[in-house]
Amino acid sequence: MKTPRCEYVLLPSLLEETLSLEPNEFDEQEDPIKPSLHDPTLFTEEVHLPVLNGQSNIMHLEEIQKLAPHLPLRVSGHPWNLTYCTATDGFSLKSMYRSMSDLASPVLLVIRDTDGQIFGAFSSTPIHVSSCFYGNGETFLFSFTPQLKVFKWTGKNTFFMKGDADALAIGGGSGRFGLWLDGDLNHGGSHPCETFNNEALSLKEEFVIQDLEVWALS
Repeated sequence: MKTPRCEYVLLPSLLEETLSLEPNEFDEQEDPIKPSLHDPTLFTEEVHLPVLNGQSNIMHLEEIQKLAPHLPLRVSGHPWNLTYCTATDGFSLKSMYRSMSDLASPVLLVIRDTDGQIFGAFSSTPIHVSSCFYGNGETFLFSFTPQLKVFKWTGKNTFFMKGDADALAIGGGSGRFGLWLDGDLNHGGSHPCETFNNEALSLKEEFVIQDLEVWALS
């Protein structure tokens, strides 16, 4: 039985202090790249129907079929392994990080808020704590509103992903985050940002999380 949860507002100053956007804070070990258009892998039915190792409480077959073709070709045909789920693992950003500590594969972050909106992000690497931004141009945001919208990298900056124990931010520019989550995985927000030129992913720019899942694509 879930503990009753209340909506609250995270002060922008706290989030900005926790995850300041500084251009020189990019992880130099990963070069920002755009998805390759020269991969010889051909699209097959498996691209649209990946094998799921785990039961999703958020996505139905229709959402999976629509989202799968937008994933990088290098993960085409890979099974989706449920790595973290708030329904069984609780609501904690630290626990979410720990669930990916042994991974080396890309991951899919999927959220449903209390308004019933489904949205999230594809990360080219496991999500982890970092003092600088990491990821590459494969990273993207998406939302079902209710039709699928995918927001790919614009090339304007490399603010793909950055997080600590208190917050996680995906995409940024001019002090605005494409998607951010607080340390309790209770509250989050979404704003248009330069990294992905996205719309707000949720109906409201600040939302309360009802369910969250992380799927490892390996």
